Amino acid sequence: MAAVTAAESVPATQREEPVRGTQSRWGRSVQTEAWGSGEGPQMTGFTWQEPTDDAAVETAEEAKEPAEADITELCRDMFSKMATYLTGELTATSEDYKLLENMNKLTSLKYLEMKDIAVNISRNLKDLNQKYAELQPYLDQINVIEEQVAALEQAAYKLDAYSKKLEAKYKKLEKR
Repeated sequence: MAAVTAAESVPATQREEPVRGTQSRWGRSVQTEAWGSGEGPQMTGFTWQEPTDDAAVETAEEAKEPAEADITELCRDMFSKMATYLTGELTATSEDYKLLENMNKLTSLKYLEMKDIAVNISRNLKDLNQKYAELQPYLDQINVIEEQVAALEQAAYKLDAYSKKLEAKYKKLEKR
């Protein structure tokens, strides 16, 4: 495969060594070379070549500066793509803000529902406390009656114990 290299198209007095080269992973050599004094635009060349036994042979193809119309078209294309990219980014950001707004609205509605539930619970608790206060005198009476029943029960046990003693004495006296 014969290719004209950038080094061959430049007179020998103006040639400089290539700046860099890379090896591709598909078995082809990709050479990127730059010639020039370092000032102004640099010429770069790219060549694909099949691997050879002679590693010292390097080929490159001279790159030409694009015409002014090509540069203008490339700039228009770049600005068009940049505008599309920025529009997409702004649209995504706008959608994120809309999503956050919807989430905030839903959260606000949930908190309003929870507030209504809490108000209902509070109202029901007040009603229960009021009913408990109304029942309190009756509960106090029940407690008094319970104490009286307990005292009456103790008296009944004492009476039963006394009656058993009397019965035992009576039986003892009868046997005599």
